Amino acid sequence: MKINDTGRIGGVNPYQRNMETQRQEAQKPARKKDQVSISSEAIEMLEAQSRANDPERAKKLEDLKQRIASGTYQVDAGKLADKLMPYFKEFPRN
Repeated sequence: MKINDTGRIGGVNPYQRNMETQRQEAQKPARKKDQVSISSEAIEMLEAQSRANDPERAKKLEDLKQRIASGTYQVDAGKLADKLMPYFKEFPRN
């Protein structure tokens, strides 16, 4: 009398194998999507570029260039010193 067919020991049902792979794929975490972030420095650069294209600023710069070229531009030493003072106060002395 034959109890087991020796060729069937350890046999796997193909349907069951398919179901197991589907369960494993469902349990995998979702892939992360690509993400782009713009740093604050890049945002500042973009804003500076948009200011450079301002027609009023371009007119002011052209006027300044003409005054420098003709020699009529005068530097106010007091205003220059006031603008430089915070920089030199931060600068450590050796």
